[in-house]
Amino acid sequence: MVHVSRRKLLQLAAVVPSALTAAWTSAASAATGKKTLTAVMQSDLRVTDPGFTTAIITRDHGYMVYDTLLGIDSSFKVQPQMADWTVSADRLTYTFTLRDGLKWHDGAPVTAEDCVASLKRWGTSVDGMARKLMDFTAGIEAADAKTIVLKLKEPYGLVLETIAKPSSICAFMMPKRLAETPITKQIPEQIGSGPFKFVAGEFQPGVKAVYEKNTDYVPRKEPAEWTSGGKVVKVDRVEWLTMPDAQTALNALQSGDVDFVETPPFDMLPALESNPDVNVTILNKFGFQSFGRMNFLHPPFDNVKIRRAALLAINQKDVLDAQIGNPKYYKLCGAFFICDTPLASDAGGETLIKGNGMADAKKALAEAGYDGTPVVILAPGDQILLKAQPIVVAQLLREAGFKVDLQAMDWQTVVTRRTNQKPPKEGGWNMFFTYQGAADSMNPLVNGAMVGKGKEGGWFGWSEDPKLEELRDAFARAASPEERKKIAFDVQKEAYDQVIYVPLGQFQAPSAWRKSLTGVIDGPATPMFWNVDKNE
Repeated sequence: MVHVSRRKLLQLAAVVPSALTAAWTSAASAATGKKTLTAVMQSDLRVTDPGFTTAIITRDHGYMVYDTLLGIDSSFKVQPQMADWTVSADRLTYTFTLRDGLKWHDGAPVTAEDCVASLKRWGTSVDGMARKLMDFTAGIEAADAKTIVLKLKEPYGLVLETIAKPSSICAFMMPKRLAETPITKQIPEQIGSGPFKFVAGEFQPGVKAVYEKNTDYVPRKEPAEWTSGGKVVKVDRVEWLTMPDAQTALNALQSGDVDFVETPPFDMLPALESNPDVNVTILNKFGFQSFGRMNFLHPPFDNVKIRRAALLAINQKDVLDAQIGNPKYYKLCGAFFICDTPLASDAGGETLIKGNGMADAKKALAEAGYDGTPVVILAPGDQILLKAQPIVVAQLLREAGFKVDLQAMDWQTVVTRRTNQKPPKEGGWNMFFTYQGAADSMNPLVNGAMVGKGKEGGWFGWSEDPKLEELRDAFARAASPEERKKIAFDVQKEAYDQVIYVPLGQFQAPSAWRKSLTGVIDGPATPMFWNVDKNE
């Protein structure tokens, strides 16, 4: 077993640019006379196109600037947001009607044509659930300025759930002129119809991102609940400040110079919990699934036997002990579709749980004919929840006999580089690590990494597996919970056999904020800054 102290990991990965210490000081006074909420998010924001990447920080940016046709409440029930809907008796036609008062941030009215173009672009993204809906879609068109008509080739029971899903690439609406940008290119402007406006003139990647209240936004009348209900903005500005050094961020929180810290380090939680002016709360009660993803395009992981050897070498406890530390916040789990849910199964994940696969890993690697090709692992040092995984797994793979090239960078560089399909020697990669919400992992369709479409339609790593796609189609057509459970088990079996990705367990991540903030919303896609007030 490999043991890496949390403190050592933080020392290895922390980056403390001197300019950042002053960043929050200037930011706090930048908007004199305005109610400004300052937050340190889980990552720096660099990619601002919410259709271009599955990065959580970009999704969070998307919820600030853009709106969705549908939302989800705390019972996972689909609710109207920008639109209401009807479904034809044969379940082949879905008609969405835009509500009144919708305007883009540039003042133009939101039209059905805008939304049709947005849905079509979203359907070409790397999001597996969006793509699966498009597989069943015969066409999407605007019947008039307020009416969107989606027609299916055959009945598909997850239309509304797909359009309403809270993560990771959401069906955000944008003007047609932006939505017509190919998904392979980032949109040139951040113009949405959401509750906040992005202040492009103040955007400094690596320093801060700024949002101002959209005074033209007309919220729904229902109370805010998860991504549904009224998105009522109660502050004038929200500033996301970049502070890679966790201690700097927490000092700023405790002194009152920062209002909100999304992911404080677990070993620093006791100090925050003892501060009477700070709330420490788990906003996403369903938690997250951490995982490693191999690149199927290039050696050595284009060889399934070598992927299987790597799987045998990895164990969850070593990773979670380094990543989270406190068992109160993590759970060993071999289920691709989340433990303690109807589709949960540990089948195939035995060595991950027990941590007893190293001897078999060494033998399997030798039998696979591994030739010493280096495994290039992308290792972000600025993301608290992603620092540990690459370091620990690199050590485990070396112990199994792999040659490993651990390359340090920031998370947004990982987000950009993981899109590169070239060989590692030309800027590509062999393995990276990420996490996604448990709510985004709970079945074979919503789970964005569980795709077998290869280079042309797959998620980063580009696994190509026709059998997996057949099973996902079968799941989409399944008529009963029992049938879906059986198919999900078969999907898990195939995913472990081909090592589609390596589940590294589940965890919950508390957030911390000053008690001067009220109205902070929980949910599977947090944090959200509407409904939040600041008492100064």
